[in-house]
Amino acid sequence: MKINEYTDLINDCLKKAIQLRNPKYHGLYDAMTYSLNAGGKRIRPVLVLEFCRITGNDFKKAIPAACAIEMLHTYSLIHDDLPCMDNDDLRRGRPTNHIVFGECNAVLAGDALLTEAFYQITSSDLEAKIKAETVKVLSGAAGLNGMCGGQYLDTNYDGELSEEDIVTINTLKTGALLKAACMMGVICANGSEEQICAASEFGDNIGRAFQIRDDMLDVIGNREQLGKSTGSDTKDNKINYMSLYGNEYCIELIDKLTEKAKDALRQTFSDTAFLFDLADSLTIRKF
Repeated sequence: MKINEYTDLINDCLKKAIQLRNPKYHGLYDAMTYSLNAGGKRIRPVLVLEFCRITGNDFKKAIPAACAIEMLHTYSLIHDDLPCMDNDDLRRGRPTNHIVFGECNAVLAGDALLTEAFYQITSSDLEAKIKAETVKVLSGAAGLNGMCGGQYLDTNYDGELSEEDIVTINTLKTGALLKAACMMGVICANGSEEQICAASEFGDNIGRAFQIRDDMLDVIGNREQLGKSTGSDTKDNKINYMSLYGNEYCIELIDKLTEKAKDALRQTFSDTAFLFDLADSLTIRKF
């Protein structure tokens, strides 16, 4: 399976995933699908499908979980762009959700996508035990001790962040969802505890590397390539890896984390070529 085949499948499934049952709230549906179907790298759902496959099951079994994590990720982007957060006007090369639909509808679109994510899992044909474990992992990654906690720390910093603080923010804000994606794929395939732990470690390390690369691109990236504004991560003298250590150290650190991610899989999974190539591609991505 190639990444383009995965992303094409995911995009097709996402277009069918949300059902409008009442035309009176078509405006909310429009706001949700505007962001959900805007493209993007689809890294999280790709990880879900690929980990399901290398654990030894048909990757299509994990499609509901893959759609769910992309819905949840999209909700976080909609809310992240709001004026009360990053106040961005461009996402994936298009005006952000609140610019097009207004703040109120953007908030509602995010709320609805978050909720629909769990509906995707709970209404699927997955076994009850697998549904419960998948929901547990996804909700844990998104909530207080995951993405929301990291976002709180990031938006409420006092200007005195240490490297340890930055690692914590990266681990929660970005890494938690990538880690969850890897674990969910194994869970959907009914994998072992050892496989779940290996997937978790892989996701944790590529999650940290991914955020560091984001910090770099916010400084050295191109607005047209990125499809979003640059400079937002360092405005108001905000501290991150790039502002602390500069470009060269960030590159070294990303390479180390990527190798650690690969090492986590070597003893547990045999068919890792796709994931290793994906991890490498993330270290040099331009958007």
